[in-house]
Amino acid sequence: MTKIMSAAQAVASIQDGQTVASVGVIGWTVPDATLAAIGKRFSETGAPRNLTFYFPCGTGDAVGIRGMDHVAQEGLMKRIVSGSYINPVNPHTGERPALMRLIQENRIEAYSWPIGASMHWLREVARRSPGYMTRVGVGTYADPQHGGGKFTSRCDDDLIQKIRLNGEDLLFYPSWPIDVAIIRASSADEFGNLSFEDEPLVSASLALALAAKASDGRVIAQVRRIVPGGERAATSVRLPGMFVDSLVVDPHMMMSTDTPYDEAYLRPSAVDARLPAIPFGPDKVIARRAALEVRKHELSIFGFGAAADVPLVMAEQGLIDLENHPNDYWFTTEHGSYGGIVMNGWQFSANLRPQALLDGVTQFDVIDGGLCRFAALAFAEYDSNGTVNVSKFGKVNPGAGGFIDIAMNAQRLVFTGSFTTGGLDIAYDAGRMRIVKEGKVSKFVDTVQSRTYPVADGVAAGQSALIVTERAVFEQTPSGLVLTEVAPGVDVRRDVLDLMAFRPAHILDPLPLMPESLFTDSVGHQADAVVDS
Repeated sequence: MTKIMSAAQAVASIQDGQTVASVGVIGWTVPDATLAAIGKRFSETGAPRNLTFYFPCGTGDAVGIRGMDHVAQEGLMKRIVSGSYINPVNPHTGERPALMRLIQENRIEAYSWPIGASMHWLREVARRSPGYMTRVGVGTYADPQHGGGKFTSRCDDDLIQKIRLNGEDLLFYPSWPIDVAIIRASSADEFGNLSFEDEPLVSASLALALAAKASDGRVIAQVRRIVPGGERAATSVRLPGMFVDSLVVDPHMMMSTDTPYDEAYLRPSAVDARLPAIPFGPDKVIARRAALEVRKHELSIFGFGAAADVPLVMAEQGLIDLENHPNDYWFTTEHGSYGGIVMNGWQFSANLRPQALLDGVTQFDVIDGGLCRFAALAFAEYDSNGTVNVSKFGKVNPGAGGFIDIAMNAQRLVFTGSFTTGGLDIAYDAGRMRIVKEGKVSKFVDTVQSRTYPVADGVAAGQSALIVTERAVFEQTPSGLVLTEVAPGVDVRRDVLDLMAFRPAHILDPLPLMPESLFTDSVGHQADAVVDS
C-alpha cells in the first residue's frame, strides 16, 4: 500500500485528545501544508478536538508560513507545549499571531519549556524512559518554584517537577506518548526513506519520528519530491522508511520566510550569497560593541534578536573573510548550523554559507556540554538582583527558546539590547549620540516579570557577563552591576542612572567612553534612527 497521500488524508485519522507534535523553527523546516490540513479539517468538521500540540521550537512566522497558527483554534487545541512562541505583529494586518491571542486571553493551556528540554525530552520518550532530568532551568521560570513553565492560569498539570538527587536540585520532565509526529524532509522514495538535502536545518525531525514510533504512534513526513527507490546513497538517507507512515508531497513548500530556495543556506561555496545590510542606528551600535568581545577560534553562539546582528556587522567591517579564512571565527546558533554567517530577523536559525549541520537534539548536547564558550543574547529586562528576562514581558510571551541552556553553559556572556523601548529615537553626529525622544519603558527594572536566567548566580559560579546597550555598557560582578562605559554625548545621570529602577553597585571613575567609531556610519554622514529592540 502506498504511503503517498494528500495532507487531508494524512491527518484524517487524528483522534480527539491525542498529542500531535511537529517540527519547525520560525519559518524554517515547517510542514505547513500538513498543519494547515489539521486546521482546515477542524474548521469544516469540528474534529479532532482537545488536542495537545507539542512544538520543540516556535513553528511558523504567522505571516507567510503560519505554522502553529494553523492549529491555534479554540476547541481544536486544548494544550500546547512549546520551546518558544511566535509573537511579532503581522506587518500587513497589524495583528499578533492567533496563538498569542489565545494565550493572552487564557483560552488554552500554554506551557513554555527551554528548547534544550523540549529537544532532549523527545529522546527520553524514544527511549521509553520515565522522563528527562536536567540541572538547566533551576532558578528560572521553568522551575516549579517560579511558575513551572506555565504561561496561562488554565494550566493545572505540573509538567515540570523539582527533585533533589545527590544533594543537587534538578528539574524532571515526565514523559508521555507522542501519538502523531509531523516532520519535514526534502525527498523520499516510495518506501518513505527520507533525506534532507534542501533543508538548512534538520531540527527535531529525527527525534520526533523515533519518539512517535516508540509510543506506537504515526509519523507523517512532508517532502518536496518523490525520488525512485535506490537512487540515493544510503549515507544521504537520514531516516529509514520503516519509521514513516505517510508521505505528503508539497513541491511548492518554502525553504523559509520569503525564501522559496537559496543554495547559499546549504553549502559554503555558494557564490551568490548577499548579506543583508543593517541600517546605521542603535542596533548597529550595539552589535558593533558586542563584536569587540568575539574572539577567533572560539565557538561563539548567537541568539535571536539584537545579538544576531553581531556576525553581520563583523562581516561588513571586513573582520570575516569566508573566501580566504573561513575558519577564523566559529559561529553557530541553537539550531545546529555551523560556520558561515548567522542571519538575523525571520532568517535567523540557519547560517549563510554553512560548513556543517547538526540535528537539534545533538546541538543541545553541544550547548549543555559547555562547548559554546562565548554567547551573545538579547535581553528585554534586567533587574536589581542580576536576573535577565526575555521570556515574558508586558503582553508578550515568547518563551525562552534556547536562551536558558545557552546562558547557563557558556563561559562568557554578552546581553544586547536598547536601554529603553517604545519609541526610542536617537540621532548621531561626528561620533556622538543624542537622544531625540526617550523610549517609554526602561529595561532596567527592580524585579523582572519572568526569571529567564539568574545572571548573578552564573557570575558567582565563574561566568563573565556584560550588558551592552546603545548608550552604556555594564558588567555583572560578584558585588553587583557595574557601569563600565558610556556613549559619547550621553549625560550619565539624565540618560542612564535616572532611567534605572535601581542604582548600579559601582560606577567606574573615571568612566571610559565607548569608542567613537561605533557611532559613525560607514559613509560618515549624520544619521537618525528609531529603535524598538
